[in-house]
Amino acid sequence: MRLKLNLKTLGLALVAIVACAASYLIAADHIDSPAVTGTGSDITDVYAFQSPANANNIVFVVNVQGLLAPTATAAASFDEEVMIEINIDNSATKDNTEDLVIQAAFDNGKVKVYGPEAPIQKGVMSTLLKSSPIEASISAYGANPIIGESNGIKVFAGPRDDPFFFDLNQFKAIIGGTATSFNNPGTDAFAGTNVLALVIEVPKSMLGSGSINIWATSNREM
Repeated sequence: MRLKLNLKTLGLALVAIVACAASYLIAADHIDSPAVTGTGSDITDVYAFQSPANANNIVFVVNVQGLLAPTATAAASFDEEVMIEINIDNSATKDNTEDLVIQAAFDNGKVKVYGPEAPIQKGVMSTLLKSSPIEASISAYGANPIIGESNGIKVFAGPRDDPFFFDLNQFKAIIGGTATSFNNPGTDAFAGTNVLALVIEVPKSMLGSGSINIWATSNREM
């Protein structure tokens, strides 16, 4: 399967593979063009952090199809024509070119995760890896999570509460000149909304040594 780039996240996360404190970096992008907003190719957030349960693992999270109301969440689904790709630059020079990729494809209620491996194709075009994938059933809204696991890699896909916090009204006030700072605590504009989440936990040993740059793309089948 050959795919073309549909959407690239705003932001680049730098994650240390070596043991670190419980810190993480995120990038958020909740409003895109009408062609992708609210679809399975609309990436809202990318997270990468050390597993709180296993210091030897890194957790990657890619959320799509944001701003889902609880009443709409049960009917939401991952797009079977969209492959989500986590791109990993582990080179010493950090040239922002993917050296490894983790790919997730969706089919018949399951997620199939490939990698991390060297990509078949780099840049704005992607080709699905040929290795055997790790599979997991997509968890239903309100049901217990279903976790797929093989070779030290864990996989989850399904709806979750949107974890990103942003005080949109206060942001507008700051931009409009009627406020100078955010409140503590603020008011979460995303409270009560959901996303479709892809969560992949990977041993650090599979990602090389040193630090990595990561970014995520959604790719629609040609």
